[in-house]
Amino acid sequence: MAVEEKVEITDAEWEIMRVVWTLEQATSKEIIEVLQEKKDWKPATTKTFIGRLVKKGMLLAAPQGNKFIYSAGISEEGSVKSATDRLFGQICSRAAGKTIADMISKALLSHEDIQLLQAALDAKKSEAVDTVPCNCIPGQCKCKKEHNINCH
Repeated sequence: MAVEEKVEITDAEWEIMRVVWTLEQATSKEIIEVLQEKKDWKPATTKTFIGRLVKKGMLLAAPQGNKFIYSAGISEEGSVKSATDRLFGQICSRAAGKTIADMISKALLSHEDIQLLQAALDAKKSEAVDTVPCNCIPGQCKCKKEHNINCH
C-alpha cells in the first residue's frame, strides 16, 4: 500500500473508501452511483471527496482512456486499526474497558463474533492488572471524579 496508515480521514471520506475497498477498483461514476443511492450525495460532492483522498494518497488514480480507475492506497484493516489506536490514545487508559463494553453493546454481533471476543478476553486475563494506571496529564484527568482515585 502506498500510504502509511496514520493519515486521518473524515466520516464522509470513509464512505468513499468503503466503496473502493469493496469494489477493489472503481471509476468515479461507480463510486457516485453507490453513494447517490446510499447517501443521496450529488456527483460534485463525491468528486470533491475523491479528490481529497487522492491528494492525501489514500486513493490511487490510474488513468485509463478518458477516466481514472481508483484503488485504495491504504488497507481497510490498517485504517480501522489506526482509527482504533487513535481513539484509545485520546481517552484515559482507565476508560478503555468501559469504552470497549459500550462498543460491544452497540454492535450487532454474530455467535462467531462473540466467541472471538470471549477468546480475546480469556487470553487477556493473563495480562490483567488490579488497577489500570491513568495516562492523563494534569488538567485532563477525571479519575478523582469518575473513579475516586488521585493519580497526580
